Amino acid sequence: MKGIIKLSIIGSFVLVATAAKAPRAPQAVRPDYAGLYREGPRLEVDSRREGDSLRLYLRLPAPARLGPGHVLQVAVWPSYEAKQPLWADSVPRRQQHPRPEAGGVRLSFCVAAAHVPVGSIMQLTTAPADPKDDYQEATTTAWLRFTEAQLGRSFVLTDSAGQPLLRRYVQANEAFGVDSYGLYQPIRWKRYAVNPTPALPPMTNPAALPAGPRVLPVLDSATAPPGAQLRFAEPGLYALRVGGTGGAASPPLAVMVAANQYPALTTAAELIEPLRYLTTSQERQRLTDAADPKRAVDKFWLDIAQGNQRLGKDLIRRYYGRVTAANQLFAAHKAGWLTDKGLLYVVLGPPPSVRRLFNGEERWFYPDGNLDGGPVSYTFRPRPSTFAPDYYELVRRPEYELLWYAAVEKWRNPPTALTGPNVPTAPRDR
Repeated sequence: MKGIIKLSIIGSFVLVATAAKAPRAPQAVRPDYAGLYREGPRLEVDSRREGDSLRLYLRLPAPARLGPGHVLQVAVWPSYEAKQPLWADSVPRRQQHPRPEAGGVRLSFCVAAAHVPVGSIMQLTTAPADPKDDYQEATTTAWLRFTEAQLGRSFVLTDSAGQPLLRRYVQANEAFGVDSYGLYQPIRWKRYAVNPTPALPPMTNPAALPAGPRVLPVLDSATAPPGAQLRFAEPGLYALRVGGTGGAASPPLAVMVAANQYPALTTAAELIEPLRYLTTSQERQRLTDAADPKRAVDKFWLDIAQGNQRLGKDLIRRYYGRVTAANQLFAAHKAGWLTDKGLLYVVLGPPPSVRRLFNGEERWFYPDGNLDGGPVSYTFRPRPSTFAPDYYELVRRPEYELLWYAAVEKWRNPPTALTGPNVPTAPRDR
């Protein structure tokens, strides 16, 4: 891939709410966020600071519907359970700067930064308002939580065509750029030593969880001039800054550089590693030591399916489909399937219902996930850091032990491998 970094000064047209044009404030509802965790296309969003304005970049998946009945709406909430937004408005078509492309439409617009205080949450939606429906569709709705670093960052990553990348990971040797607002400034980066350990089961004693290092060692660093091309050959965690000489540097942006074709799995090692949630270390070692590891993985699943090739292929498709989806949804300082959310997503499937609380906690509900067929819930608490601002940690409890072993057994036992909570709930019909 070939790409060129573009650093430019872009004028901002600030969207200001007026009494005459401001729409009715959104109804206070308790949204169900489960739809945002479904596999498939989604509304992608990023932002950068431009003086007193905040520019939003969106990519709407096809078929993108905007115009009468599908107005682009913006609301800023003080918390996920707030009864009223701090500010809300619609974005006129003429201010969206639409740019059609293969697979969707890109938009860009500005709002006054004063409307978006630190800690607030922005909701962007292209769906018609329906106060009776609280389900969040990934193709029409996106949420963005604004930390101090997010509000202060004056640049976005761009792809090889110069368009906003709208993700926090790149593949090794993938060319990408930095589009910065303001004066031309050098790009500084550091690569940090990170041990990407997998999440532990949900019944693990919290006291037994390994403590992460307080300071990550820096492996190497460099400075790239404005207009240079970035391409990292070594996978790992990188932190990018713009500026720093003769002025204050922009807050850093952590970028995960992944090997091969991330988020997809292409090598035998990549196929074997996620099996740690279902297997013993001895089983994985036998797969690794096999003369043909990829064929050994196929045989592993075929043996579980007792020779039923259709069932074996279905198990492979479902399991690795979840791993790939987790990589896309939860990528942080490590691959998405390694995170706590990725752990549950891969083994239990996409949560049928998700609630977000005022304190930032997130709860996943599985209506038939208990041993007696009743409901069970899992709580995630935010554990943000410079390198993983959207990272969540599972609240582990000993009562999850039997539930976990039962969920693993559903994968290992062919008669029940595709029943119960292990089967992803189909997205709701719209």
